[in-house]
Amino acid sequence: MAKQSIFGRIAQLTKANINSLIDSAEDPEKMLDQMVRDYTNSIADAESAIAETIGNLRLAEDDHKEDVEAAASWGSKALAASRKADEFRAAGGEGTVADADRFDALAKIALQRQIQSENEAKDAEPQIASQTEIVDKLKTGLNTMKEKLQQLKSKRSELVARSKSAAAQTQVMDAVKSIDILDPTSEVSRFEDKIRREEAKVRGASELAASSLDSQFDQLDDLGELTEVDARLAALKAGGSSAQTSIGQ
Repeated sequence: MAKQSIFGRIAQLTKANINSLIDSAEDPEKMLDQMVRDYTNSIADAESAIAETIGNLRLAEDDHKEDVEAAASWGSKALAASRKADEFRAAGGEGTVADADRFDALAKIALQRQIQSENEAKDAEPQIASQTEIVDKLKTGLNTMKEKLQQLKSKRSELVARSKSAAAQTQVMDAVKSIDILDPTSEVSRFEDKIRREEAKVRGASELAASSLDSQFDQLDDLGELTEVDARLAALKAGGSSAQTSIGQ
């Protein structure tokens, strides 16, 4: 399985899930938790796909190793058969020539098998090299995904904290607005106005009472003047000197 097909499929799935969550999100914390779960599942899918790719590579490597070992083994068998044929030829005789030809034939068969194994091993080497490169990239990509998951988890904690802080601030601001004593429409402000009116009424009553007392005292002053007038009149009638005024005394 190619690197692009693995991560391309996972990236599309993850992006689709995240976009869907963002569009329908009402609770940021639940949305972020779902994103973490989806990304974790995507990593699990990637690990499964990469494990399969690595398994196929290891099978190819095992087959290549068997081909190399088989080529070496057939080479050894061809050499042994060739030497045996040479021994029979060196010995001479009609029977030994037939044995030499038979072992030379076996040596040729072994050489053919050796060539076949060598070709199979050679043909597999480019594919093994390519698959090895792909596996290395997949492992790097998987490690990157795991790092991104940790970043997402950290970001999730940060965003949840910020979301809760923003919600708390909103609640505080709403509470402050509801008890704003400077707001003319607030209950406290209306209650204060009522008290001020009552206080003004008391002040008015006090001023009215003070005005009435002043009037009464003014009447006392007038009474005093009338009494003195009566005393002087009595003195005048008596012909006494007391009728004289105190002016000039």
